Amino acid sequence: MQRTLIPFVALIVLIVDQASKWAVVFWLNLDQRVEIDVFPPYLVFRMAWNYGMNFGLMAQGSNLGRAVLIGLALVISAWVWVWVQREKSGLRAQVAAGLMIGGALGNVIDRILYGAVADFLNMSCCGIDNPYAFNVADVSIFFGLAGLVLFSDFAGGNAPPRKRRRTKTP
Repeated sequence: MQRTLIPFVALIVLIVDQASKWAVVFWLNLDQRVEIDVFPPYLVFRMAWNYGMNFGLMAQGSNLGRAVLIGLALVISAWVWVWVQREKSGLRAQVAAGLMIGGALGNVIDRILYGAVADFLNMSCCGIDNPYAFNVADVSIFFGLAGLVLFSDFAGGNAPPRKRRRTKTP
């Protein structure tokens, strides 16, 4: 059985995500202060409890909706783990899978503990005021999914070449 980096990377992402949320949201009391200018407008800590998915999609806040999002994140994470293992993907795809899984599990923990995902990073630039907040888990999911698209074998990128049938020419 081949060794994999997936659990190691996922655990690091999970620890960094949960530690950053604890430090900013609770230790710095962002949940009470709502906004902290760090390096405005480029980096502002802005508290947002996300009851849905990205950009607040499916944000009804019901227990059923939360359970569906938790279940979906767990099923997708398990599928990605099995898929990357089964394909015997390379180092970069394993790291990407670990990023995605660790981020997804970080947001699952938030939903279980708080009923919503703690988002606090807000970045704006160049006259564009970004109204959305995100967290370390969201960044990891984004880069993990991008890495899976770029570095996995799902498109046949590392598949052995097929043998061509030779045809006799008259």
